[in-house]
Amino acid sequence: MLTRYRNQAAFETKDGSEIRELMHPGVHGNAAQSLAEARIAPGQTTALHWHRKSEELYHVTAGQGLMTLGNERFEILPGDTVAIAPGTPHCAQNTGSETLVILCCCSPPYSHEDTELL
Repeated sequence: MLTRYRNQAAFETKDGSEIRELMHPGVHGNAAQSLAEARIAPGQTTALHWHRKSEELYHVTAGQGLMTLGNERFEILPGDTVAIAPGTPHCAQNTGSETLVILCCCSPPYSHEDTELL
């Protein structure tokens, strides 16, 4: 199956980031995970949140920022990948002058219902 970036509409998630679902079972028919691109504008921070069921992988493709992961806080740069276990509070802050772009893989797939703001 194939999806084209230009055909995937962006929307805002509960945490305040702009998301473009690149592949999601509810839309595209794949089985057990979702892949999305998150875009965070300069100076913006997503809301601290967690997911009850989903494990997430964040892979930074552009920009720079600070990642809060549980009690840790660290810099993220292009090429960095972060594993986020279910139930772990997390958020991302754009500390640079260009858009922070993160590929987000979720299993089970992302859902608003699984996202709890903290």
